[in-house]
Amino acid sequence: MLIQPSVGDVLIKKLVLKMKKLLILLSILLISNCNAQVIFGDAIGSATNKTSVLMEFSNTGNRGMILPCVTDKTRITTPGSMILDATVRTAAKVEYYNGTTWFDLSSGQTANVTAFAAIQPIALEKPNAKVVIGSETSATDGILVLESATKAMVLPVVSSHNNIVNPSPGMMVIVNGGGIKTLAFYNGSKWAFWNY
Repeated sequence: MLIQPSVGDVLIKKLVLKMKKLLILLSILLISNCNAQVIFGDAIGSATNKTSVLMEFSNTGNRGMILPCVTDKTRITTPGSMILDATVRTAAKVEYYNGTTWFDLSSGQTANVTAFAAIQPIALEKPNAKVVIGSETSATDGILVLESATKAMVLPVVSSHNNIVNPSPGMMVIVNGGGIKTLAFYNGSKWAFWNY
């Protein structure tokens, strides 16, 4: 025996379907218009004043941010790019591009990252693949683009670079050793320090 749904049942199913579609649409709109601050690692972060912070990291733990390991930097043309330059895997170094020149942030020290580079994907990245924080879109080329005219990124802060058990090549942190803050880069072999 075939039971026919009542008119009321059909109307309720249609109403529920429309409500689901409306909720999905509202969720997408809310997410796409969200320009909130991003904190990785915990809900507190390391910045005491949050008004000018777009992205920051946990205020606990001994971790750093790892820059992309690049074996061909000739296609990188965006000022502000920072990479672990592994073009010569036995002489890798952390570098910064200002728009015309690459600057060595490893203080002339190089590292053999052959073993590290072996675990990196062989395929080239998709040229249009990127994550944008602070805006819905960005014309800037890069893997991670922070798009804001008024906010910045706060790097991970550690009390000593020696507390990082297994630093990875391309890692960068702020070392806050008793009030003296130092920007530190690890090239896979040695740390380089930049005081400010």
